[in-house]
Amino acid sequence: MTRPTEAMRPALFRELLPFDEALNRTIAAARPVARTTVVPVTDAPGRVAAVDVISPLDVPPFDRAAMDGYAVRAADTTGATADHPVVLECIARTFTGEGPARRLEAGECVEVATGAPIPAGADAVVMVERTSRAPDGRVLVHETAREGQHIGRRGTDIERGHVVIRTGDFITAARAGAIAATGRVDIDVYDRPRVAILTTGNEVVPPGQPLAAGQVYDINRITLAAIVRQHGGTADILPIIDDDVDAIVEALRRAAATADLVVTSGGSSVGGRDLLLDALDRCGRIVYHGIAVKPGKPTLFGFIGETPLLGLPGNPASCLSNAVLLLVPLLRQTARLPVWRPLRRRLPLARSIRRLADRHQFYTVRIAGDLAEPAFKSSGDITSMATADGFIEVAAGAGELSAGESVDVMLF
Repeated sequence: MTRPTEAMRPALFRELLPFDEALNRTIAAARPVARTTVVPVTDAPGRVAAVDVISPLDVPPFDRAAMDGYAVRAADTTGATADHPVVLECIARTFTGEGPARRLEAGECVEVATGAPIPAGADAVVMVERTSRAPDGRVLVHETAREGQHIGRRGTDIERGHVVIRTGDFITAARAGAIAATGRVDIDVYDRPRVAILTTGNEVVPPGQPLAAGQVYDINRITLAAIVRQHGGTADILPIIDDDVDAIVEALRRAAATADLVVTSGGSSVGGRDLLLDALDRCGRIVYHGIAVKPGKPTLFGFIGETPLLGLPGNPASCLSNAVLLLVPLLRQTARLPVWRPLRRRLPLARSIRRLADRHQFYTVRIAGDLAEPAFKSSGDITSMATADGFIEVAAGAGELSAGESVDVMLF
């Protein structure tokens, strides 16, 4: 196969795209998944609702006691105090899971447990701590009850016909509980996006196989799959593709036919065996190539048909860094998930960091006590990320960030 000449190719890093513009173009290209599936409510947290959930019943479905005590008619306790209690006849005891006692008449009460149904005629609950028992078993009420006190009224949590969950809502543990409260056992949710992960390069082999001379293990398939699963996608790790443009074109077309998003690592730079740009130029269209950022300058983005393709660098730190910064927002938009807002800490730098005049940096740091300790080694070292706790942003410019200067650490 004859490699295309440089004159035949799109611009090779002739104008690096500012990071913010690259991010905006990437997110704008997201195609939110339209497929739906049905999952048990127990598996719903972390998914996105594809239907409105309308309650077919009131929750709670009956008036219930909010305290252990006695269900009473509030009018019967008028004037009751600690020193001058009202005496009532206890006609029954009701626990949770039981039907209500018979209707209360004047001068009567029913002992109730928290959550037990309130009998007809009762309009208040007196806490057991505000009562005592007479020797003959009658109940002494030591406070004047207010109508409605310590009663959870029918439908006060969810009314029949109320929309509990709306289409597009992110389902949290509490929202799954609200769905379960309506009696549902499953719910329609949007399917997880299918992300095809494709590594190129004669030098990479899957972990578990022996290394030949000049070969390294394919780290990126592991880190990218982890990112995809963490942020709502299903990872489909494809076989490694040799440095052959025809083979790459065929692999990209096959991947795009079934995936919602194609992510590649390697081959996105401008070296003699960086063929991804040529392959995408043949089978798709290029949105941008090259970002004014370190690490991760040789990043490629485009489409194969209607399927977005994010081409990440082969160097492990560059690959994982831009996966966090570009793949995560693209994938979450595709999955209809909320915007990821990582935790941040403001800490002083342990030592100075040199700025780059022409590139924005996302510099890895680890937190050492109350300091942000620079952790970046090189784009090819996975430990630049593995030993770090997060990033700091270093804007392009002259000079340096000085030791002791406060920085915002975006935690992984």
